This record gives sequence, C-alpha cells and structure tokens, in this order.
Amino acid sequence: MTDSPNSKKYGIPIYGAGWVPQSAIRSADDGDKSSPGSYVVLAGGGREGNSGIRNALLLAKFYFHSNVLTDQPVARLGTGVDLPYRMAVHPGGEGLICSLPKSCRWFEWDFQRAENRSLGLISSERVLEPLQDVGQQLALTFNHEGSLLAVGGEDGKLRVYKWPSMENILDQDNSHASVKDLDFSPDGKFLASAGRGPCRIWDVSKSKSVASLMKENDEIFGSCRFSPINDENQVLYIITMRDQGGSISKWSTTTWKRIKSKRIVRDPICAFNVSPNGKLLAVGTIEGDVVIVSSNNFQVQNVVKKAHLGLVTTLKFSEDSRALLSASMDSRVRVTIIKDEEKKSGLSLWIVILVLLIAIAVYYAASNGILPLELNSILK
Repeated sequence: MTDSPNSKKYGIPIYGAGWVPQSAIRSADDGDKSSPGSYVVLAGGGREGNSGIRNALLLAKFYFHSNVLTDQPVARLGTGVDLPYRMAVHPGGEGLICSLPKSCRWFEWDFQRAENRSLGLISSERVLEPLQDVGQQLALTFNHEGSLLAVGGEDGKLRVYKWPSMENILDQDNSHASVKDLDFSPDGKFLASAGRGPCRIWDVSKSKSVASLMKENDEIFGSCRFSPINDENQVLYIITMRDQGGSISKWSTTTWKRIKSKRIVRDPICAFNVSPNGKLLAVGTIEGDVVIVSSNNFQVQNVVKKAHLGLVTTLKFSEDSRALLSASMDSRVRVTIIKDEEKKSGLSLWIVILVLLIAIAVYYAASNGILPLELNSILK
C-alpha cells in the first residue's frame, strides 16, 4: 500500500490516538498564523522494547484544506520500555493520560517548541498516585466536562475519580472479567462498561450498578458509546459480534432495553466511535476496513476498504465531526474527510421540489393554452 496525502506510516504500531483540542492548537499556532492545522496524538511501539521498535507518543499535523497528513511526526516523546497503550485526551486541552503496563502517566502539551513553531509533548512532573502499580488498564475516558476520569483494568477492576483531585468515587472489583471499554453519558450521570458478559450501567453519583444489558444467544459485546447529544432521544450504542459478523445495537437510556440491532460488516469489529454531533457511527474491522454509518437508520454512508493492512486499533472523530482518524498495528494513520450527506440530500430534495413546481406550471399553462404552439402540441 502506497502512502496517500491523508494516510501515512509513522514507524510504530499504533494502539491509541486522538485529536488535540482546539484550545491547545490555538496556543501552539499563535506564532504560525500562516500554517494553521489540526494535530493528532498517537501512542504505540514495540511493547517491551525487545523488537527494536521504540515506544513513544507522536504528534502529527493534519491540514483540512488540502486533506494532508504530515509525512513525519512533528514531535516525538519516547517512553522507554513502557508501551503507551490506551489514551484519553482531556477535553479542556490540559493534556492526556496514557496507560502503561503497570500504571498510568500524565503528559502535557509543550508550547515552547519555538524552533519549529509546532506543538510538542512533555512528560508531566505530576504523578497520579492512585494509578501507580495498578496493572495494565485497557480503558480510559474523561466525561464531557473533563471533571471525571474512569479507568478499567485487565483485572476487571473499575475506578472513577474526580479530576483533577483524583478523589475516588467508585472502586469496583470484578466489574467484568476484564474491562474492554468505558463511556460516560453526556451529563456525566451514567457510566457504561463493557467486558465479558453483559454491558453494565453505573450511576456515578450513587457509585453503584443500576442495570445490566444482556446479550442474546451467542452474541459477544464489544465497545460501548453513548450518543453525545443530551436530549429525550438519548441512546447507548453497543457493538455486538456473532459468527455472521459485526453489528451495532441501540439501547434506550430510560428503560435500558434494546431498541434495534443491525449487522454492519461481515468481519469482527475491533474499533468503534460516535461523532460529536451524534449523526455518524464509525467501525473498524480486523481486516483493516473503516465503515461510516448513519446513526439515524444504520445505513452505511462510506466504506474505506483496506484503509489499513492490519486490524484497526482506534477510531476518533474530530471535534467538529468533519473527519475521522483511524490507526492500526500496521503503523499507518489515516484521516478520512466526512462527506456532508445532509447537504447533498438537502440539495437533491430542492431539485426534486423545483422539478415538481416546473411540471405543475407547465401543466397549468398547457391546460390554459398559454404555452408556445410547438410545446403545446408536444405535451398534448
């Protein structure tokens, strides 16, 4: 696979990725008004370092106007023998947290890279004491306000902290055999956790489980995501897998009952996300395909076959829902611009209305004998 402008290989298997918040970008680009762009942050490496592939956090820049990713990272921060596996970018632009094999570490944006006028990364002096020597954490997420942090471990333990005080408000052993995914509801009241067995719903303020969403027959639950729009139509999406492929299921957040399910792909789904505007869902498969789906009717809007040569490890929509970031163990990072289906469908609707109006006008004119003679004879 050859590189295209929006798809680059950065030399290390990528396990975590995210968009840098616009607040941090504005600070970094104050001295570079001629070259505005968006930054993506990437985490990965060769695990324990025995493969010769270094473990690192990378920053690359993406230019929306030209649909181009930088050929090389604009910044690199090594993490030694520790593989940065999963990450959560703080929504307020403060920095990001990464899970390492035995603990979690906090990193901050470096605004002092005046030599190339780009954003950088530094390892923070701040130590997250409650997350030292806790083993591998497989899921990390902030709530929408950035005031709560949830972490889920390989050992099945679930923890929720107030941020930045790190006051523990939920500490649950054996929430699952192993925690696969976590997501807060838009108002921060609920936390969904996925792992082996049912998907569990936690009332954060009461620090207890309030619902268990059960699988059907031979289903296996994967990722879980709340719709980011907080209204009466609030739903929870869960990836489900069977022998015949990967599906998306939709669940009510009032009754916690399943609303509908639909198979999206034939291959197992290994990555999932929801756009910030709530209109799109994205799945990545073990075969490297990326599929974008309408949240309204589960209709597939775009398929990028073999976007990656290896399984897709992570998917993240940009803050404005204009683009989808995908990464893989094949070291490739891709940004897919979202086609504005709503505008296209709206334009098509206006065209249909215009044609109908013209047809009505022509019929009316013909019936009243006010068309040119040649056209009148054709219509009759």
